[in-house]
Amino acid sequence: MRANRCARTCTRVVLLMILTPAALLAPPPAPLAAVATVAPAGRNTPTEDTPAADTPTADIPPGDVPDVGRAWPVGTRPPVLRGWEPPATTYGRGHRGVDLAAAPGTPVRAVADGRISYAGRVAGRGVVSVELTGTGDPPLRTTYEPVKATAKAGDTVTAGDIIGTVETGGSHCTLPCLHWGLRKGDTYLDPLTLLPPWLLHRGPSRLLPVLGVPLPG
Repeated sequence: MRANRCARTCTRVVLLMILTPAALLAPPPAPLAAVATVAPAGRNTPTEDTPAADTPTADIPPGDVPDVGRAWPVGTRPPVLRGWEPPATTYGRGHRGVDLAAAPGTPVRAVADGRISYAGRVAGRGVVSVELTGTGDPPLRTTYEPVKATAKAGDTVTAGDIIGTVETGGSHCTLPCLHWGLRKGDTYLDPLTLLPPWLLHRGPSRLLPVLGVPLPG
């Protein structure tokens, strides 16, 4: 009997010696998977500058938007009164576009080659939309408001073509402005990503003196 007890005790000691290092060296248990929160689906037809809270917005890397722009919508590198402000959540509030300072009557130009997909009024504002050539299916679509259109739906435009003028009134800015938006399907994107660096960061031209050449009298 005493021999059996000794054997059982020795067996437990050996097992404890084997299992203790294994327990210390074992990796920690995997964390529990996070629970994804799915926003409720919804759909309506908001304007570009004040979309409904359930309109999706994607934070797409700039490299995924081709820099096909060859002109600013208004002026030459106009002041940006309010920039792209993607919401904290997919369906939250934000600013889905940029506001460019522009006086009423300022010509509005197509940023890139494309086709006028809409020229009319939405919620009392003049709106012009241009589907950009060679940007996939669905194509990228730029939208400008408030604009008094001079182009009509179906017209083909090239970068720099005048498509209308900035309207008096109808703007959500405190100062006169043009709201410029960019969408791919139902997804809002940052329109400034359409502009290449040479156009986005280029300032006004300045004449520099040439060394060794006398100035004209």
